[in-house]
Amino acid sequence: MTLARRRALAAAPLRVAVAVTAALLALLPVGYIAVSTVLLGPRGVVDLVWRPRVGELLVNTTVLLVATASACVVLGTATAWVTERTDLPGAPVWGALFAAPLAVPAFVNSYAWVSVLPGVDGFVGALVVTTMSYFPLVHLPVAAVLRGMDRDHEDVARALGLSPRAAAVRVVLPALRPAIAGGALLVGLHLLAEYGALALLRYPTVTVAIYDLFESTFAGPAAAMLAGVLVVLCLVLLTADMALVGRARQARVGAGAARRRARTPLGGARLPALLAVGLLVVAALGVPLASLARWLLEGRSTTVDAAALAVATVTSIGLGLLAAAVTTALTFPVAWLAVRRPGLLSRVLERTAHLGNALPGIVVALALVIVAIRLVPGLYQTTPLLITAYAILFMPLALVNLRAALVRVPPELEEVAHGLGSPPVAVLARVTAPLLARGAGAAAALVFLAVSTELTATLLLAPTGTSTLATAFWGQATALSYGAAAPYAAMMILISVPAAFLLTRQVHAGVRA
Repeated sequence: MTLARRRALAAAPLRVAVAVTAALLALLPVGYIAVSTVLLGPRGVVDLVWRPRVGELLVNTTVLLVATASACVVLGTATAWVTERTDLPGAPVWGALFAAPLAVPAFVNSYAWVSVLPGVDGFVGALVVTTMSYFPLVHLPVAAVLRGMDRDHEDVARALGLSPRAAAVRVVLPALRPAIAGGALLVGLHLLAEYGALALLRYPTVTVAIYDLFESTFAGPAAAMLAGVLVVLCLVLLTADMALVGRARQARVGAGAARRRARTPLGGARLPALLAVGLLVVAALGVPLASLARWLLEGRSTTVDAAALAVATVTSIGLGLLAAAVTTALTFPVAWLAVRRPGLLSRVLERTAHLGNALPGIVVALALVIVAIRLVPGLYQTTPLLITAYAILFMPLALVNLRAALVRVPPELEEVAHGLGSPPVAVLARVTAPLLARGAGAAAALVFLAVSTELTATLLLAPTGTSTLATAFWGQATALSYGAAAPYAAMMILISVPAAFLLTRQVHAGVRA
């Protein structure tokens, strides 16, 4: 083994240790559910889970999940198709507007609808709000696939006698299946994690019930078992996604020929299409923005002074920056092992780190509450515990970006630096870090923006007296002080706008790559 190789491996034990630590943190919520189940025993689990109320919550959650995912698939696919494949006037502008609702947290969207139309609640209100909030999660990946798809296959299908509609059904839709399934999975996971929007709309789901139980019984066995039901639902969604995507090959050798394609003319359907997309943008973006503007200008309950808003903003930004730094640093060894040392261990660690993407914030917070109270009481309601929850929840956001960036960093440059006598720390600082800066910055930015609007885990774990934009908004909104809640909602949207812009740019960059 060469000296450079030995120096390159010298840093591996520390990185493995940090990666294992990150994986163990991600496993903590699932471990908490498993231990609670074992301690209760089969009879205790049956008594707590096999109850009419749990069945009602499960039906409510499942019905809303299926309805919202279906509506988002239809709207997301349709908007992607009309902006990428037709001659809709102003298609790029409409595409940006369809991504913009991601800058409006779902609980802010529900606040807007409820404050404008107080009768919008229950299942119908929940379906409208969640669909308007989440359909961009389907639109963006489907639009990216359509934008980068080689249309030679459609030309061949047309040459063989298929009509445009038949070619789209038999050629294009199968290619879109992974993007549609992935978008629907994200919608389902977001909905399972959603508390604020559904609580404001008075639609009881498993997540809403868990929080209510936490407030009444302080994380008793019933809350733990409901959390277990939620984890099972997450696993069902992940299994369904794998089954829908299948193992069909979607890639091709070579990038194909770059040719400018004529868009499908809408003809007489152009005006109805413009009207439809306009109404969708008004419902998804216009209602929350108009509602906020109204309450900011006219709300009699607008009593929040600039100092209170500034404190909440600074706290949110501070927690976001700290969580972004910790999460990115904790996730880097996992990404490094996955790229530089592929094998069974690295695959296990990488898959485990992704668990945070499948766990609602209420489950993560509940697990950390119990662990802190029983093992380290002094840790409960402290900033380190809150940052730990953020790291578990948003580790996948950092991992995806860091892994993609590391793939583009030539390992030979690191080996040359090692061969020239540089220690591992110097190689990381002088070679790897500068080349990784763009990807690490994107990872940290996404984590920061996710943390700045996080509600559930913050409500349960934030230190006493700590007020973030999300929790301050929630306190005012649940008290029906819509005018007082408006400034906090507006500030959350302002700092969330870059997240939607960054996500859109990443999708476009991925297509060009």
